[in-house]
Amino acid sequence: MPNFRAIALIRLLFLLALAISSRVNATEYKVEEVEFLSQNVKLSGALVFPEKVTLRAAVVFVHGSGKQTRNLRLAESLASHGIATLVYDKRGVGQSGGSYESDQSVSGHNISLLADDAAAALNLLRHHPRIERVPVGLSGISQAGWIVPLAAERSKSADFLVLWSAPVCKVSEEDIYSKHTNDRDSDSRPTFAKALAARTQKYIWPGFLGKDTDPNESLSKLKIPGLWIFGDRDGSIPVDLSIQNLKKLGAINKDYVYVLFSGYGHNNMSETLLTAVDWIRRVTPQAR
Repeated sequence: MPNFRAIALIRLLFLLALAISSRVNATEYKVEEVEFLSQNVKLSGALVFPEKVTLRAAVVFVHGSGKQTRNLRLAESLASHGIATLVYDKRGVGQSGGSYESDQSVSGHNISLLADDAAAALNLLRHHPRIERVPVGLSGISQAGWIVPLAAERSKSADFLVLWSAPVCKVSEEDIYSKHTNDRDSDSRPTFAKALAARTQKYIWPGFLGKDTDPNESLSKLKIPGLWIFGDRDGSIPVDLSIQNLKKLGAINKDYVYVLFSGYGHNNMSETLLTAVDWIRRVTPQAR
């Protein structure tokens, strides 16, 4: 026969725990809806501030490919560690205006346009009254590896960069690699040289896509710290080529560093978030 008093007590304790949890979560961060203009298009997003810990830094998060809306979950996680985060709906997606480019998302024109969007978001962050004396940076994943360096070069106001699974190579080189692997993470991830050698036809960059974006061009001009986080199972970008290029860039900027995690694939932000947080704390002072 069921013990109804025990069941009632369990339900009461559960509801009490839920109420306490809701109150704690509600006070860990504050969400402020924001809008900003980029190339005469209004983009919509949210700025998430920490409420229970000291504000140490602030970042703009730039999406990878696809129809992406604001990543509030990431912003809330970063806020819990004292990092305010601006996340926004990609142009043509969610509440943002403009047109989403799907067919030619890696064209030189589209990469440049998305870099302007990221620079506009950074400008909003830099001039927000709560962040005036806090270091600000650009962060992102995957396709952001081409967008963020260009945005940082144009804005000239980023204090640091943090990138997950971001190609440090030309768009064409990533295309060669991802076509060979079918974008599949694997324990036996091939090298870029192997992917290139496996081609049966010479790769020709389509002229209609415009510039074959190379992030090394912008990264060679920047004088700010940068962190790249990779997983050794990543089948979407040529990690080995990206690391080779970062080592070359290290001769120009010794503050470019990378971490290669064993056992992680392309989407590894949740598993490696604390690595990014720790690095941001170490390279940024508490106040400008």
